Amino acid sequence: MNRINQTLNQDKKLLSIYFTAGFPKLGDTVPILEQLQEADVDMIELGLPFSDPLADGPTIQESSTQALRNGMTTDKLFTQLEGIRDRIHVPMIVMGYFNPMMQYGVECFCKRCQEVGIDGLIIPDLPADVYHEQYQSLFQQYGLLNMFLITPQTPEERIRYIDQVSEGFIYMVSSAATTGAQGSFGDTQQHYFQRIADMKLQSKLLVGFGISNAETYKAAVTHSQGAIIGSAFIKHLEANGNQSVQEFVKTIR
Repeated sequence: MNRINQTLNQDKKLLSIYFTAGFPKLGDTVPILEQLQEADVDMIELGLPFSDPLADGPTIQESSTQALRNGMTTDKLFTQLEGIRDRIHVPMIVMGYFNPMMQYGVECFCKRCQEVGIDGLIIPDLPADVYHEQYQSLFQQYGLLNMFLITPQTPEERIRYIDQVSEGFIYMVSSAATTGAQGSFGDTQQHYFQRIADMKLQSKLLVGFGISNAETYKAAVTHSQGAIIGSAFIKHLEANGNQSVQEFVKTIR
């Protein structure tokens, strides 16, 4: 069974941490992975830097720009991850945009993911129907799960279609805005979380966008199995480098 689904099958609330590969420094990718594992996070999302990250807020955009300046490329990331499964056992997901993957060659990209031990992908600009019709069998061939995003504006029919073609979790975006940390969630977001939970989907739900502290984490997991933190952790890395990762995680749960 894929490591993602093994983790989703656990009877616990999950914490997934996102960070941009090659940030703050080019060589920080593996040390951050190791420290996140030591901090007992449940899943790790590796951001593949891209020059036009439309779904990302300013914090992640800036980290992506810095990573590209540092020299991070798709090939460089795969090189950094060679042999990583000798040390890292938690699920690893690459989150990135489809254009760089197409430029790399979709099958070649999937093959390299399998070789280094990537468990799944989150590709915000790959529509579920395009994935289902053109790429799902390829992803399955290389043991990769593909997670889709939904927002408060996603129609129920679309959500149920995504649920049908999903094999991992559904990434429940907390608001229609781009990524970014928030201090708390309002009634509108809580009602949205409840509405999606009431749909009784077969896929597990993880909430992302706006999770920044223990309060927002607790609110996010009330109606889901877990939460994803990105911008707040990027800000921590910006201020502290690859130090104090475990202290950051302790402030969340």
